[in-house]
Amino acid sequence: MKSDNRSTDSKEQFLVAESRGSITPQSCKPLHPDPTRWKLAEGAKARLGKGEIDAIAYSPDGTQLAVRSSIGIWLYDAHTGAEINLLTGHTDSVNSMAYSPDGKTLASGSSDKTICLWDAHTGECKRTLEGHTGEIRSIVYTPDGGTLASGSWSGEIRLWDAHTGECKQTLRGHTWEVNSMAYSPDGRTLASGSSDKTICLWDAHTGEHKRTLEGHTREVHSVAYSPDGRTLASGSSDKTICFWDAVTGEHKQTLRGDMKEVYFVAYSPDSRVLASGSLGEIRLWDVATGEHKQTLRGHTDYLTSMAFSPDGKTLASASSGASGSSGGTIRLWDVATGQHKQTREHTDSVRSVVYSPDGSTLASRSGGRTIRLWDARTAQYKGSLSGHTDCVCSLTYSPDGRTLASGSSDKTLRLWSVYTTEHNQTLKKHTGQINSVAYSPDGGTLASGSSDKTLRLWDAHTGKHKQTLKGHTDEVYSVVYSPDGKTLASGSLDKTVRLWDARTGEHKQPLKRHSGKIYSVAYSPDSRTLASGSRKEIRLWDAYTGKHKQTLKGHTGEVYSVAYSPDGKTLASGSLDKTVRLWDVHTGEHKQTFSGHTKAVESVVFSPDSRTIASGSYDGTVLLWEVAS
Repeated sequence: MKSDNRSTDSKEQFLVAESRGSITPQSCKPLHPDPTRWKLAEGAKARLGKGEIDAIAYSPDGTQLAVRSSIGIWLYDAHTGAEINLLTGHTDSVNSMAYSPDGKTLASGSSDKTICLWDAHTGECKRTLEGHTGEIRSIVYTPDGGTLASGSWSGEIRLWDAHTGECKQTLRGHTWEVNSMAYSPDGRTLASGSSDKTICLWDAHTGEHKRTLEGHTREVHSVAYSPDGRTLASGSSDKTICFWDAVTGEHKQTLRGDMKEVYFVAYSPDSRVLASGSLGEIRLWDVATGEHKQTLRGHTDYLTSMAFSPDGKTLASASSGASGSSGGTIRLWDVATGQHKQTREHTDSVRSVVYSPDGSTLASRSGGRTIRLWDARTAQYKGSLSGHTDCVCSLTYSPDGRTLASGSSDKTLRLWSVYTTEHNQTLKKHTGQINSVAYSPDGGTLASGSSDKTLRLWDAHTGKHKQTLKGHTDEVYSVVYSPDGKTLASGSLDKTVRLWDARTGEHKQPLKRHSGKIYSVAYSPDSRTLASGSRKEIRLWDAYTGKHKQTLKGHTGEVYSVAYSPDGKTLASGSLDKTVRLWDVHTGEHKQTFSGHTKAVESVVFSPDSRTIASGSYDGTVLLWEVAS
């Protein structure tokens, strides 16, 4: 098990908002000392994980590190790593952020087409800037802090008075989204890089278009001025970095080689080093000679941001965890030596959560290869299990709580000892990713459903393969045993639920009433009813006759997960629409909706005492909800 050394200290003197991230003097209150409880939605008790990482930024004095995530902006003490604040309020993802030169304000631009100006010390949203007709992709302050420039998906750039929030000017010229902007150190010129393959230079005072720089053959993702003001660097999907004369716009040099697409470029404060970020690697270049100095490796996924510390000694980089690593990470590097100094982890998309039978531990799987373990009572991170070579897709505890089974895109099942956290066995037979795993109630058999369209049954003690069940014509997405142990149910993307004799493996009958793909199936505790989740609906079936009993509607997107409470009174569902819904099992009446996730909810599970629901989301968090008695 890997222990988590992250500090849980917080600074209670920082203030949070009562709603939408904004506060007034009358509504100020100190942050809760436990960061897992910061900015929770109504009905939520705690948050596990911090969301997927999108970008990072140092405050000008180097004391703060802002981390843009899928649930908001986390502020950290840059030296200790302690959480300072969580800024929330945007109604869609935050795409860009920038500190004002004096470090007092943090600006954030969002897909909700607004810009929030936050007090960097209190977390107060001081002002919201509105006017863009497309999502905001990039923001940057002038060196004197008087103007904030914002670039949008529509290709327009707006200049705002940073103090009053007034829109001073709109610049038009790009034909596609503006991905990056930078002011020259003297504040006279604004450079903008776009997916239209060009860089535009604008007079920062008049807004006049000065010239267009052409040369890249694909999207320009990043532009940066050297601190000495002599050179403009640009990084592109064409796998090159271009240097341009900052005054004349003349092309000076192109850096090529065996690079991948270049998503970020950043100058060191002394203008001597240029850092470029691509998939899984960072390169350091000598600006004077164009020589490649060093490659920093450690990230295994797409880089989402890079930033030099103000003293130039440290480079911070963030990756998403999108391609199946252990999750989104922030890495700190020694610029002089290239040595990796520190790693800070965020969670990536959470696709499954499961309680241990005694209710003491929550295990969560993510879009990456790591299984995370949490104390279900305190919400503290306990450690992680690593070993799969591709994404973990499903988790389940054995009925006696001694073993945790995991299914993965690497086509294997792994069995882990809960007490020693050691990997005991690897089961190999499937030819596709394993989407779902389930133990029989007596713990003797483990069932697995796969994208290879089959179910496989395994001896849970020896790991021996017992049987292959065939019949589905598309991926098997969910498998579950009836509590009485007589039937195994499977839900598939072929729009059917199939029932199998748990003892013989004989196919008993298909249930065919869904009009969409089936993502989840669950039995009621008395084994009499089977629930299945599909596109915008849940269907309830008589588990013995296969007769359709009822359809529950209310979700506005695919229903990815359904789960019965152990006391049999409530059915919970998680959906693409970002919500968790509770239903009365006897009447089918909708009882309650929990809204708090910022992305799809793919997993819901009740605690053994039926009092808490854990929901796992693509936003990289698990939320714990209080269930009304």
